[in-house]
Amino acid sequence: MKKIAVFTSGGDSPGMNACIRAVVRAAIYNQVEVLGIRRGYAGMILGDFVPLDREGVQGIINRGGTILGSARSAEFMTPEGRQKAFEQLQAAGVDGVVVIGGDGSFKGATVFMEEHPEIPFVGIPGTIDNDLYGTDYTLGYDTAINTALEAIDKIRDTAEAYNRLFFVEVMGRDAGFIALRSGIAGGAEAILVPEVETDIPLLIQQIGEYHEKHKHSCIIVVAEGDDAGGAFELAKQVQDKVPYEESRVTVLGHIQRGGTPTCADRVLAAQMGIGAVEALLANKRGIMIGVQHKQVVEVPFEQSTKHNIEISPSLKKVAHILSAI
Repeated sequence: MKKIAVFTSGGDSPGMNACIRAVVRAAIYNQVEVLGIRRGYAGMILGDFVPLDREGVQGIINRGGTILGSARSAEFMTPEGRQKAFEQLQAAGVDGVVVIGGDGSFKGATVFMEEHPEIPFVGIPGTIDNDLYGTDYTLGYDTAINTALEAIDKIRDTAEAYNRLFFVEVMGRDAGFIALRSGIAGGAEAILVPEVETDIPLLIQQIGEYHEKHKHSCIIVVAEGDDAGGAFELAKQVQDKVPYEESRVTVLGHIQRGGTPTCADRVLAAQMGIGAVEALLANKRGIMIGVQHKQVVEVPFEQSTKHNIEISPSLKKVAHILSAI
């Protein structure tokens, strides 16, 4: 293998740049050329490639976002689009590809390899949701939960000053990992996640009991995919039935995707980036590089899907005990 390509796909996550850097440096260490593909699968179809070397990845380890950009590509979902992408990769002399992304990115790579087995793909789990099976943590998750925690801490200050009830919505359309960890660490009075059905009457009762115990603030952390319909809908159902003077909704949104990656995410990026290059050089294909119990592992794409992962029962127990009246 003489030349590999690397690209970022789907939603961006902190640590993607650090991972690109690790892939480039690992490739150079093994005397392999590297091309960066701009704007994900869309750029692959257009042949939007750029050579990457040590100089090209200097100073990016601490930057959020992705220097290669990302984009959705409806065209890549068609056989014709994937054929164009294959021809562009072949014309550029690419022997293997590293994709940094999530569930949808890996599915796209799987279909591509079924049609064009000449070019192997290896994946790195880049998503803040931590919702891929086969790795303890995904790239960007640690930064995202710390961003959410910082926001919750600041909201607590104003909530206590005004005797307010706050609903704080964090990302997690299909999984409650961000909500669960940031809620526990932030001392939330309740944490609502997609994996657990929301009992509105019980929540109203708990909020009332918190107020009776002279708690001057109450913070409910809500994953955006919660079955109550998100923080705004939940607030509508609750606010007239609780004794707090006012309620407010804060949606953290995309700030959780940005920012300087934490030390943990930078180290994870290094491990996974090097692991991906070494896997390609060992003629591996169709696998995601994960880290389990501090060791780099290889997980087939078909097993890494987000639908195979469950939220930690022990953390659910912790959240339940700490929020008890």
